[in-house]
Amino acid sequence: MVPGLAAGGGMAMLNVVFWDVDGTLADTEMDGHRPAFNQAFKELGLPFHWDREEYAQRLEIPGGLRRVQQACLEVGHPISASQLEQLRDCKRRHYSERVASGHVGWRPGVRRILAELASAGIANWIVTSSGRASVSALLQANTDATSMFSGIVTADDVDRGKPAPDLYQLAMDRAVVPPDQALAIEDSLAGLDSARGAGLACLLTPSPWETALPARFGDAIAVVDQLGDPGQPTTVISGPACVEGSVTVKYLQELLGG
Repeated sequence: MVPGLAAGGGMAMLNVVFWDVDGTLADTEMDGHRPAFNQAFKELGLPFHWDREEYAQRLEIPGGLRRVQQACLEVGHPISASQLEQLRDCKRRHYSERVASGHVGWRPGVRRILAELASAGIANWIVTSSGRASVSALLQANTDATSMFSGIVTADDVDRGKPAPDLYQLAMDRAVVPPDQALAIEDSLAGLDSARGAGLACLLTPSPWETALPARFGDAIAVVDQLGDPGQPTTVISGPACVEGSVTVKYLQELLGG
């Protein structure tokens, strides 16, 4: 179905916005997950330390434990399922400590548009390939944002994370919303493919390490550098002009055709 066109032939109404977390809601990767992995590697005696350049390359693989498994394969270092679980728990602890200490910041415009959407009666849902513990750590450190979300779907809820469509399909089932009445906001190629696979229109706010993503900008309903705040206007990379200088509820509704 063409985004914005309802099943009956009329224009669709925006009822739900689905938010990715890492790189979309907040800058969690470089200053949150990466150092938490490095602390866990050191604590557990694993032969890795990911600098920013290497971690950016690792991010092409969605899912932290999948990145670790690939790294182990590359150096011939076997790792068991129980060791992966131990690493996951250790890394989550360090990540939670970093988030609680204020090392992870939200992206420009996120808090503003979350509040505007909630005020307009449009539901916000989190849909992420991260585990629920990581999401909970972020929300616990930002309690003012917690009430703005109507639901959360994480990697713990499905067998296949992004780029498979399973997360978004489950989110639509739980939110009781058809794809033509919802919009996904993503920063990655895996997220774009996941949203599109579920039949959703996708607004991209690209992360700088997503080097393959520009070739796919045409598959998004629009591409912006960030959502915009006072003093930090939005730059539209692809798609309709953002005449108000930032992404607003009206802009999102117009993207969907509502």
